[in-house]
Amino acid sequence: MIEITREIIDHAKLTDRVRSDQAGAVVTFLGTVREFTDGKQSASLEYEAYPEMAELKLREIENEARTRWPIIDMALVHRVGHLELGEVSVAIAVSCSHRSQAFEACRFLIEQVKAIVPIWKRENWATGESDWVHPGLDRIVTEIAAGEK
Repeated sequence: MIEITREIIDHAKLTDRVRSDQAGAVVTFLGTVREFTDGKQSASLEYEAYPEMAELKLREIENEARTRWPIIDMALVHRVGHLELGEVSVAIAVSCSHRSQAFEACRFLIEQVKAIVPIWKRENWATGESDWVHPGLDRIVTEIAAGEK
């Protein structure tokens, strides 16, 4: 299951969705809105996405993960819109026969989401200022500068 949503993410329901009698492990990752980033106090976050492209990239990541690990089931949901401190912005749940596989697959999924999926984050600071952030942007800029793209 892949989804981009404006709704609050029910991470317990998401985790239950991937549970299976064949799975010895279910690993869930939650990305949440934190109060401090690099010493600066956040007030909230805004996420924007190009939904069709984001879902396409999420499916590509899902397919790659399924070829690398024996995933029984998985779910990946990313929220867009305005989020307050403590709210869940992304939830990933993976079930596999063994815990090491589930942990590895879950970590791969979140790292790939952050690196290649067209979802942008605006940090709204407590000072009233804001900055747009994309974790993979620095890598992309470096690759372009080096002539790798």
